[in-house]
Amino acid sequence: MCEMLGMSAKRKWRANGLLHEFYSHAEAHPHGWGLARFPAGAAPSVEKEAVKATESEHLKRILAEPVEERTLLAHIRHATVGHIEYENCHPFTATDNRGRTWTLMHNGTIFSGALLNDYVGIQYGDTDSERVLLHLVDRIGHAQNHLHRALDEKERFDVLFSEIAVLAKGNKLNLLIFDGEVLYAHCNFRDTLHVCREDGSVTFSTRALSAGRWESAPFTSLVAAKDGEIVRTSPPHGNEYFYNPDDYRMVYMDFARL
Repeated sequence: MCEMLGMSAKRKWRANGLLHEFYSHAEAHPHGWGLARFPAGAAPSVEKEAVKATESEHLKRILAEPVEERTLLAHIRHATVGHIEYENCHPFTATDNRGRTWTLMHNGTIFSGALLNDYVGIQYGDTDSERVLLHLVDRIGHAQNHLHRALDEKERFDVLFSEIAVLAKGNKLNLLIFDGEVLYAHCNFRDTLHVCREDGSVTFSTRALSAGRWESAPFTSLVAAKDGEIVRTSPPHGNEYFYNPDDYRMVYMDFARL
């Protein structure tokens, strides 16, 4: 599939070592890389390429300089749905109807995706992951229209958890999402998301990295981290994904028909 890395910290933290180790896994995930940074008061800075991270001259130049951030997202892609091109590299961004920009990365595959079909004709690329983001942002917008105002932090969490719990049924849906304030994490495929909490930071990674003390992230739950602390954890929804090779055979056939 893919690998994801996400960090929330209380203060700016130099992430070069973490990123070097993370991107070194690209031999098994050669179909693109991405990095999102979030300057205060500005739109997300997203850089990505549809090339193997370990062969990217652009990424080497980025990591040759200090990468000091409070929040960042990083991704390496092993394509299952979507062509190998820039538009299909993670992370993806979308803005809701109250002007909040959302950034999402996905490790997994949508096998049962009727809720996402409406986005096939309007998305930039052709991945199921981008459709997940568009659906979630639409549902946030629907809730905001109903209330005639922007959702607060708890309300955003509740809408995301409700929608993710539904989407997780029958799908592999490991996600990292940032809404400009809060970093959300979700995992429903066992032992494929880990968390490290120390030194005023919370870091999520598909694989446990060498630095820090890692443990399995809460399972089939939505976790919210802000300013280097976990501030909310939902109850588990229980929609665990179990690997089935027939799922992948069918999704490849469906994608070929698009």
